[in-house]
Amino acid sequence: MRVLNLYAGIGGNRKLWGNVEVTSVENVDYIADAYETMFPEDKVIRTDAHQYLLDHFSEYDFIWSSPPCPTHSKLRMSHPESRYYPDMKLYEEIIFLQNFYKGNWCVENVESYYDPLVRPTAVLDRHYFWTNYPLNPYIINKNDRDVSRATKEQLADHLGIELPVGTKDARKLLRNAVHPALGLHIYQGQPLQQELFQGE
Repeated sequence: MRVLNLYAGIGGNRKLWGNVEVTSVENVDYIADAYETMFPEDKVIRTDAHQYLLDHFSEYDFIWSSPPCPTHSKLRMSHPESRYYPDMKLYEEIIFLQNFYKGNWCVENVESYYDPLVRPTAVLDRHYFWTNYPLNPYIINKNDRDVSRATKEQLADHLGIELPVGTKDARKLLRNAVHPALGLHIYQGQPLQQELFQGE
């Protein structure tokens, strides 16, 4: 499977994927550095993920995109001094994939402070997911529901992710990561992947 992982961050979503050839796009250098250290077998491209999707979407079998979430987050409502227009690249990518991409895809973002303009396929573990295939329910451990006050060490333990020593903004990066088990759940949910995993 040739997988495109857009706005890759530290790769929480990707951590448990197996038998894949992953191209990850991350344009923040220190984040891309951490990703490369943790996933040296992946191809990491440092460029604008939004444009890369438009230019290269047809080269991949599965696409995962996690566009930046701050302008959509419910936190906007509690910080009136930092309100922004929602970044519509999120919906641009959903609509583009719905209409032009032939493979399986997933777009992930936070639960928004407004009613989503395109209805998500599912809401799982604090995230909206838009996919072109149905998603099964995901069982969430009650102790995992609120990680907003967790320390960097607690988050690393919760995610099973060990960042390279000295990684800048480590707590923020861990806080923003999709839990690896959830990333695997979404990936395995693809119709093709269901057949492959059932055969193992």
